[in-house]
This record gives sequence, C-alpha cells and structure tokens, in this order.
Amino acid sequence: MKDRYDFSKGKRGRVVPPEPELESKVRITIRLDQDIVNRFLTMAEATGGATGYQTLINAALHEYLDGKAPRFEDVLRRIIREELRPSVA
Repeated sequence: MKDRYDFSKGKRGRVVPPEPELESKVRITIRLDQDIVNRFLTMAEATGGATGYQTLINAALHEYLDGKAPRFEDVLRRIIREELRPSVA
C-alpha cells in the first residue's frame, strides 16, 4: 500500500495561490477578548453574512478614532438621567 503513495517528489508550501492583498489594508494578528469577538460575530450574522466581523471591527475603530462613537462620559450621563427621572416624578 505504501508504494501507491509516493510523496518523495512532493513539494511543501501552499497548494492554493495566496489571496491578493488589498493595498489599503494591512494584515496583522490581534488578540481580543472572546466576548468582543462573539458580539461582532453576532452582528455580522445579523446582516446575513453581507458584512464580515472583521469589517465591523474596522468600522467601529474608524468611528472611535474619528470621534463619532459616543463618549463614555456622555453615555454615563444619559444613563444617570434616565435612572433618576422616574424617582423625581
């Protein structure tokens, strides 16, 4: 049986050609908390697979860096106002 499978002339390396790299993107390795990845995967699934989770993470980072994401202080103030409103009435 070993005679049928002679891999002595086989080559190591990729079988499939590498995907072309987009010039505007950089390949990196990043370690994220599992709950963060799960949230982005859930969001990606909600789009029906039209948008990948990595694209959503990229968009979230853009929003944060461009100042479009809500600031923590603003969110905290809104929550405090919402919580205090019923007790004032």
